[in-house]
Amino acid sequence: MGRTTDIDEIKKYGLIGKTLLHSFSETFFKQKFKKLKLFNNSYDNFEFLDEKALADFLIEEVYTLNGFNITIPYKEIIIPYLDELSSDAKAIQAVNTVLVKDNRLIGYNTDAYGFYKSLKPLLKKEHKKALILGAGGASKAIAYVLSNMEIAFTFVSRNPKEAGFIHYNDLNKKLLEEHQIIINCTPIGTMPNTDQCPDIPYQFLNDSHLVYDLVYNPIKTKFLIKAEKKGAQIQNGLKMLQFQAEKSWEIWNS
Repeated sequence: MGRTTDIDEIKKYGLIGKTLLHSFSETFFKQKFKKLKLFNNSYDNFEFLDEKALADFLIEEVYTLNGFNITIPYKEIIIPYLDELSSDAKAIQAVNTVLVKDNRLIGYNTDAYGFYKSLKPLLKKEHKKALILGAGGASKAIAYVLSNMEIAFTFVSRNPKEAGFIHYNDLNKKLLEEHQIIINCTPIGTMPNTDQCPDIPYQFLNDSHLVYDLVYNPIKTKFLIKAEKKGAQIQNGLKMLQFQAEKSWEIWNS
């Protein structure tokens, strides 16, 4: 006898972003639904070229979903369209997970959780200061975690505009010796642009460095390859994504 379908069991989720061809989330959740035999659950990608297209979706169609994730470049842009923020999302001022409940949009940041869970096992006693490459929504979650872990950090940006920010041109041997953790929070090096990498002086890296790339596709970016050649400990963003995705699932089904 075939499986009956109860409309109350149908749940729809998705990922909002600009370019999602190489996204992790859709595959992850479809595999999860299959494993849990949640045949009425779906997870789809929603690409929007600009904020207006996103705004139209949030006004007209979003309530057909039970929850969704958000990625570049909308983690900060989406905040004014939400009804409520979790304490973490409010502190970070970036959102990557939204619960749709009772016609309300509630924003969360599970990037912070995912980064913490993936970083903590890698830390050694010499890892006391960090350089955060990039200044977007992802970097805010990373800074939030480092601050809570009492790891001092400095942002590296192409357009440094405030205290605590430096330009890539300012990086030198002394700064890299002082900062043993280097985290790429930019999309540089993501598929298909695998020949690109952040512009840092790789010659000053050594085996005391922990080099972390939030990019996960490809598995080993040019950034990580160059760091590994200098003896640095490396980590890509896949474990972070797995942890944050599981946290999103927990939020949607709590």
